[in-house]
Formats: sequence, structure tokens, C-alpha cells
Amino acid sequence: MPRISAKPLTFIDAFAGCGGLSLGLMQAGLTGRFAIERDKCAFATLKTNLMEKGASYKYVWPRWLPKQPIGIVELLSNHRHELENMSGSIDVLVGGPPCQGFSSAGRRQHDDPRNQLFSSYLNLVEIIKPKAVLIENVRGFTLDFSAGDEIKNFSQALKARLSDAYTVHEQLLDLSIFGVPQARTRYFVLAFRSDLNVTNPFEQLQNHIPSFLRSLRLTAPVSSGSAISDLEVSRNGTQPSLESKGFEEIRYKSPLTHYQELMNEGCEVPTDLRLARHAEHISDRFREIIKLSHAEGRLNTSIGAEMRARFGLKKMALRVLDPDRPSPTITSMPDDLLHYLEPRTLTVRENARLQSFPDWYSFQGKYTSGGHRRKQEVPRFTQVANAVPPLVARAIGETLTILLKGLPKAEGATTRASRSRLHFAQQGTEICA
Repeated sequence: MPRISAKPLTFIDAFAGCGGLSLGLMQAGLTGRFAIERDKCAFATLKTNLMEKGASYKYVWPRWLPKQPIGIVELLSNHRHELENMSGSIDVLVGGPPCQGFSSAGRRQHDDPRNQLFSSYLNLVEIIKPKAVLIENVRGFTLDFSAGDEIKNFSQALKARLSDAYTVHEQLLDLSIFGVPQARTRYFVLAFRSDLNVTNPFEQLQNHIPSFLRSLRLTAPVSSGSAISDLEVSRNGTQPSLESKGFEEIRYKSPLTHYQELMNEGCEVPTDLRLARHAEHISDRFREIIKLSHAEGRLNTSIGAEMRARFGLKKMALRVLDPDRPSPTITSMPDDLLHYLEPRTLTVRENARLQSFPDWYSFQGKYTSGGHRRKQEVPRFTQVANAVPPLVARAIGETLTILLKGLPKAEGATTRASRSRLHFAQQGTEICA
């Protein structure tokens, strides 16, 4: 039997956003050393939840790195010596380079400056030399870009760059199989240092999912109704917002389902319950759209051309939530998704529930941004939409512990059905803020 180390695995989170990946890994028992995030709003969320004294989960932050926003290029430039001193001491380097330039929901520009950040991420890999590398991105990361006479594919470039020192594994995953109440397909890379001889990590992850779900007493898939029905205004009522003058927020009572209890554990009153201020004619329009979407069986899908024409809408992505199925991929646009029952858009907390963030995890900064500021700011709705769901990160973190610490591997044959859900998906479109 291999010797099992009692020391927890360590990780660094690059492009950390609001911390969904870090939180899930910490919940799995890993120790976060630090996070790289340049946006001040997203970093404020990280700091509030994962750095403050008394936090349930907390980074073991190095003294040489200020607890403030920093970009990966700046980190490599200003702290290269300190990073080199960490070489070989970090077990896992994780992160998801910004996905806007890769997403087929956007303009997919091969020369989008944000696309180049993945090269900086790989520079960090070469300096830190972790045992494992975890990368998450949208499906578009795997698709070819046409750049004049040249075809660029970032996933192929990624594998080529890592392959000298690492064995690279990749997979498209439907995240609803982890108990996340959202049908969200994402591209994952798990690369292990070649000398470790790790094989089939996604098969190990697949085998671990049943015990992972049992440990949380979850049955996948989890419906959106099971995730947010306790937040209905008709059940709770409203009160003046505690942080936004002139707004109302949901007055929370208590959870109704096991998933809600799991998310609400350790939290008396959830934050981020502020309701949008819809004009009366907008609420009336939403009420009719919700009614017709139920009647026509068009829940979780964009409203049709006929309905858009009827209400004079140009917006193509408007959808009504189906309470009996996982939600579609949530986006950074608050008006992309309507509640299944009430004539309104969702709150930040409802989106966070659909992303499997616990209720005690509070989000900081503006709620939304518009115009040119959308390229410069990461408000709360965007932070939530861009995050790796903590439940997914937790399951992957537990699997990494099994693979890297010599723990007994998950048993059980892989069923044809579960195998097919883990294999590369052939349909669907990823949406990224």
C-alpha cells in the first residue's frame, strides 16, 4: 500500500473571479495559498468570504503578496523571484482564463487580448511546476479560429505546450451530473506531471460522483424549482433593501427542500436578495410571457419569433425557467432569464443557488454594469455567472486528493449512461458573460 500523507493538498487559483473554484476545493479539504484576480469587485468578494478573520474557509496567504487585486501579467512581472521559490511546492494550479473571446455566444475573436492570458497561465505553470494543472473554460475553447490563412485552436496549443512535462486529459462535462441545478457544459483539462503516472482522471472522477452525491444526500439532476422555490416573493414577502436605497428585497423565511437546506446551512439570512425594479407594464409583459411559455412548452428555451413580434421584443435570449428541470446556463445579463412563476428576473442569490454557492457566500460590488463599463467591471451578476460551481470544484478536489495522495480509488463499474454524459458533448452552445 502506498503511504498516505496527512498533509492537505495545496493550490493556487489563477483567474479566480469571485472564488467558486477556490471555495469548492477548500470544501474538499485542499489548502489555498493565494488567488490571482485583477477586478476589484470580484476580489472584494474573494476577500470577504475567503480571507477575513473567522472565515469558514480561508487562504493561507503568503506575506510577500499584498491582499489586493492583481493580474497574472503583473504577478509574473513583479513577483517572479517569490514564485520561483515556490517551484515544486504547490500540488495543483487551477484557473479558467477569461472565456469571452472563446464563447460562441460572443464574437469569437482569435486576437481578443483576453485570449492571450492563457499563455500567461502556462508561463505560471512552468515556473510553479505543480503536480497537477486544472483548467476550466467554455466549449468554444476547443473550436478552431480562422485568422486569415491560419487556423488557431487554443485547446490544441494548450496541450502542445503542456505535453513536454505533463500528461494531458480533457473532457466536456455537463455540470448537472454533480448536483448543480443547471444544465451547463464546460471544457475541463486535468494535466498531471508525467512522472506521477496518473491515468484516466476523468474516469476516476466519474466513479467518484455517486459517492460524492451520497455524501451530500443529493440526487442528480436537481431542478431549478428545488433550488430556489424557498425564495419566491409570494411565500416570503418583501422588505426595503438593506443595502440599496429605493429597492425591495425578498424577506427570507426558511428552506423547503434538501438542496435548499444544504445551501442554507450555517446562514440565518441570505444576502443578495435585492429585486429588480420592473415598471408595471414590464411586469405585465413578463406575466404574459411566462403564461404563454408554460402553455406552449417553451420553458428553458428562448422565446419564439412569434412571441417576440407580439410583444415588440428584439431580445433573442429571453427564456422562462422550467421549475422541473435544471436551469439553462445562467449569464451575466439579469434579463436573460425569467422566473418560472413570478413576473420578474432572478436575484443574484437565485442565480448563486443555481450555481451551487452557499447562502453565506456574499457578493460584493455593483449589481450590474452597462455600456462601456461592462468591459472594465465585474459586477455581482457577472461574478456569479462566470464562476465554476462550487459543487463541481468540490467533487474534482476530492478526486484530486484520491489521485495525488494515494487514497483508495472509487470503486464501481462505469455504466454506459454515466459514461456517455462524461464524454464530449456533441450539441449545445455555451454562454459566457
